[in-house]
Amino acid sequence: MNGAEFPLHDWLPVVFMALMGISALVYVVLDGFDLGVGLLSPLTEGDDRNLMIGSIGPFWDANETWLVLAVGILLVAFPSAHGAILGALYLPVTLMLVGLTLRGVAFEFRAKGPASHRVLWDRAFFYGSLMATMSQGYMLGDYIIGLKSGTYAVLFSCMVALCLTAAYGLMGSCWLVAKTEGELQRQAIKWCKWLLVGTAFGMLAISVATPLVSPRVFEAWFSFPNIIVLAPIPIMSLALVGGLYLLLGHLPGETDRLRWVPFGMTVSLFILAFTGLAYSFFPYVVPEQITIWEAASARESLVIILVGTVITVPMIIGYTVFAYKVFSGKAVPLTYY
Repeated sequence: MNGAEFPLHDWLPVVFMALMGISALVYVVLDGFDLGVGLLSPLTEGDDRNLMIGSIGPFWDANETWLVLAVGILLVAFPSAHGAILGALYLPVTLMLVGLTLRGVAFEFRAKGPASHRVLWDRAFFYGSLMATMSQGYMLGDYIIGLKSGTYAVLFSCMVALCLTAAYGLMGSCWLVAKTEGELQRQAIKWCKWLLVGTAFGMLAISVATPLVSPRVFEAWFSFPNIIVLAPIPIMSLALVGGLYLLLGHLPGETDRLRWVPFGMTVSLFILAFTGLAYSFFPYVVPEQITIWEAASARESLVIILVGTVITVPMIIGYTVFAYKVFSGKAVPLTYY
């Protein structure tokens, strides 16, 4: 069964698929930079580490709201796909949740607990960040190859896990370029250059693997005229990688006015990667197994869920924009005293 067998007017599953995808993308961008800062935190110490963690203090907890929203939409709008995906990815999902919990506990206790325990909580913050990013990368790799098992599938998923960790580190270092100054900012620029290489390698590997594991995806990308229409995606991605690397060589500059440009370029790179994956997998919510129409809840249920979504999502967007606007300046060390 495929999406073409369903009436075109049955648009509700498409709406919820788009909402789930956008929520996942926003989560990757927003929580990506604070996970990246956690990954980079062992590279500094003392006041610099406090400043790094302080730079994500007002945002990190709210960022995870988008993950809850994406998984919530998957559960209520596509329940059969929810069971298939989370059933296949049970172990990495569990490790991700443990990592996110460890991060949250460490973040609070390093600021509120005894100073003598701060080194312990700093290590917990790093390992929690590492567990979360590696688990998410492994899940992405497994999802791309259709939730398959076997040695090659595991190796590919582990490779994607390492590359996504580099991508989150790139996002975190670009965030620090914008939010810090002085020696820490210059150090963040150096981290950006190294992590950009790992990120580019991961995007290349995923771009090659996705059409190879699915004849349908291969046809969707390389048939004519699709190959011409879709060419801007890889071309723009290459231009962003090259442009970002060149730009980093000219930062911070005298005025620091370009401090947000690396972060914006990295976000654009993530958006292009997401667009390519979304095109490759549509209309499947479980690659090559279950379409969005097959997995969708009853139409009446989707209408009720849509009403709740229309109320909830603008509220999430509103407080997210407000928080980022209020704390838009340079970072200061996090303290509760």
